[in-house]
Amino acid sequence: MMKERKHPKGLPYLFLSEMWERFGYYLMIGIFTLYLKDTVDNGGFGMNEAESSDLYGTFIALVFLTPFLGGLLADRVLGYRLSITIGGLLMGIGYCLMSIHSLSMLYVSMTFVIVGNGFFKPNISALLGNLYNDERYKSKKDEGYNIFYMGINIGAFVCNFFGAAMYNLIGWGAAFITAGIGMFIGIVIFWMGTKHIKHADVLKPTQPGDMSLWKISGLILLPAIIFGAIGYFLYGVTSKANPDGNLIGSDSTDAFLFACIPVVFFYASIWFRASASEKKPIGAMLAIFAVVISFWAVFKQNGSTLNTWADRYTDREVPAAMKGTLQSLKQVQEIEYKQDTVPVLDNQFRAPEGEPEKVDYPTYFNNMNKADLPKEGEKIYAYNTNLFQSVNPFWVIALTPLVVAFFAFLRKRGREPSTPTKIFIGLFITALSCLVMVAGVHYTANGAEKASPWWFIASYGVLTIGELCLSPMGLSLTSKLSPPRLTALMMGGWFLATSIGNKLSGVMSSMWDKYDNKANFFWVNFFLLLAAAFVLLLLLRRLNRIFREYVDKPHVLEPAGHASPEDENVINQKQ
Repeated sequence: MMKERKHPKGLPYLFLSEMWERFGYYLMIGIFTLYLKDTVDNGGFGMNEAESSDLYGTFIALVFLTPFLGGLLADRVLGYRLSITIGGLLMGIGYCLMSIHSLSMLYVSMTFVIVGNGFFKPNISALLGNLYNDERYKSKKDEGYNIFYMGINIGAFVCNFFGAAMYNLIGWGAAFITAGIGMFIGIVIFWMGTKHIKHADVLKPTQPGDMSLWKISGLILLPAIIFGAIGYFLYGVTSKANPDGNLIGSDSTDAFLFACIPVVFFYASIWFRASASEKKPIGAMLAIFAVVISFWAVFKQNGSTLNTWADRYTDREVPAAMKGTLQSLKQVQEIEYKQDTVPVLDNQFRAPEGEPEKVDYPTYFNNMNKADLPKEGEKIYAYNTNLFQSVNPFWVIALTPLVVAFFAFLRKRGREPSTPTKIFIGLFITALSCLVMVAGVHYTANGAEKASPWWFIASYGVLTIGELCLSPMGLSLTSKLSPPRLTALMMGGWFLATSIGNKLSGVMSSMWDKYDNKANFFWVNFFLLLAAAFVLLLLLRRLNRIFREYVDKPHVLEPAGHASPEDENVINQKQ
């Protein structure tokens, strides 16, 4: 019997590579909508809330469509190391290109990131899984993935401090270049450890019953492109509220949702054509995919709606005792008060007592009492908005051990919930996070006063518990129920649901300015999640029965030599 070693030598290299990759990605995402909405004079594009949210939603939706194809290409053609390298270089180039202030260059850079993420994201975790298939390390696989997952959250936590410093020192371009440098550092570290990794870079040839890449392209990609073009150019009824005649809000939204039609039809056809033994588990997975779309539609508003809440509605002023230290670390943003003598801006956020004044000053001052406003030309010092994007990874690091320990406690007593039940719990808890924001809106008189940062922090704490219950469980369920010949396709279905939810998050965020009462916006999120949780509750008994019936059957196990997505579920929590 081979002596068991603690962990493979390749683990530290993959840990650091993933940490730097997530450093770059979350730095970019944390400032993306802020950059789009910033004034042209300050280096932004001057977009409004609807325009920036729409572009953000389209971007993150496409980012989660490409991993399916990137994973298939790595499995069957390119191998993991080459795919990871291609993906990392494309993302690094994309981040750096974002520093060029041009709308056309912005679209080019987004394309680089979208394609690059497709090659990088699914394959580095699969490569780590292959390292742990060695008999010496099998018993340490879960621990290895937990260590690897810390790399994701460390990168996501620290990146925003670097982004704030570079923006304060130089500007938006420097922050984006910093994200690119982080990605390039990750690739260098990856290749430094290649001698400890290359033995795990094993191609997975097509198995009997697998669909070829050409067939997948013909049945999924080509129809999606055609339908997307139809959605983009098809016009609905024009009106004052919809002057462009879009069907669902914008050209990009129409194109994306139309492109999803043949893909959704394809997955439905898999269920119709499935054998009797496969029909139930495939149907269970498709039901879960449909329900969790609402989770991503709310969760992914972290870079749009919640960024807006942190930017405009949250009291970000730095206490005097901390100002010197934070200034030296370049984490403080100077905001100068300037009031124009000509009234040009309808101050919609002031308390509803009488007719609001019309003034022209930075939006941060919109919901400050007149008595608290600085004098003309004075500056206040505030935390950079993107620092609030570190709240979620902080909570993940802090709460993961507690959530894991809680379920382990229940497991020892034979009371651990099933995987579908955990997903239901995750949806319900995420809905509760919306109620925290509803309370925050009421506490601030509908945004007429600055909100304490603790409303934001508390909401994210509740939301993170929901995330930890739902995201890894969905991937685990998919890997356990999928027949081997359909594993890649069904994981693609999970990412499709994520992608649709991401796009809907942008659609919902684009409606922020249309809600006079901001609490109603969060009530909509709450009832969306509550409805999804109720649907899942109705299906829960049947889903649990299917899960018990099929989860332990041999036909759902992954072929040897390939990293099961079940083993990768911890990695992909941070979608």
